[in-house]
Amino acid sequence: MPQQPVGFVDAVLAVVAEIPPGQVATYGDVAAVLGSRGARAVGQVMARYGSDVPWWRVVRAGGRPPAGHAEAARPRYEAEGVPMRATADDDGYRIDLAACRWRP
Repeated sequence: MPQQPVGFVDAVLAVVAEIPPGQVATYGDVAAVLGSRGARAVGQVMARYGSDVPWWRVVRAGGRPPAGHAEAARPRYEAEGVPMRATADDDGYRIDLAACRWRP
């Protein structure tokens, strides 16, 4: 993974910290707030440094929970009232982006 500039890391974490409970943003949404198209770069930042911010509020396109974290994220979504729908894939659910997508 390429190293991200410290300013970018801090900017991503600051945006994620602003996402209110009960709402989510995609990796692309976070990148767009920063004037970037770097959804993958946002994902890299979250994977390395995201544990101190509400990481579960950043989801993959289509409302999929963070890769490898569906089980850990689900109780957080339930506690915050994030609307979900069941799916037959490994994650077991999707976030209803239309109902809870954060738009700063």
